[in-house]
Amino acid sequence: MRFFKSFRYAFRGIIYCINNERNMRIHTVAALYVFVFSFFFEMSRTSYAAVMIVTAMVMTAELFNTVAEELCDLTAASFHPVVRIIKDMAAGAVLVCAVFAAAVGVCVFWQPEAFGRILRYFASSPPMLLLLAAVTAASIVYIVMGPTGIRDYIRKKREK
Repeated sequence: MRFFKSFRYAFRGIIYCINNERNMRIHTVAALYVFVFSFFFEMSRTSYAAVMIVTAMVMTAELFNTVAEELCDLTAASFHPVVRIIKDMAAGAVLVCAVFAAAVGVCVFWQPEAFGRILRYFASSPPMLLLLAAVTAASIVYIVMGPTGIRDYIRKKREK
């Protein structure tokens, strides 16, 4: 039973980060788009593995960045230069992972013929283009408001 509780606690930590960190929401949306659009590309299992590894690295770095921020906020009642340095270093770790993830993405996804396939697919299917537009709009709302912001907005609308 303790084994399953540890998963519950881990998921609770991930959900906390998604609810409270806009950048984690950006990473989750980016990962979703990368996964969905990957089907248009010719990719080996090794390429998929590389993309999954760098995606996990970026999200893990964001989780640790959130840990650093929360611990710093807990221990420092007011501004402290060391707290700023710690937070900057944690954010820098996320940036390093994100830059290298983008570089891996360029290496794996730089297939101009695949970009043509994507363009032709959406140009020939207006319903899919409409779906893409709707998903993109929903993604923007999710990134800006977060799950709790969306929930609170819906509750306010229901109360009126």
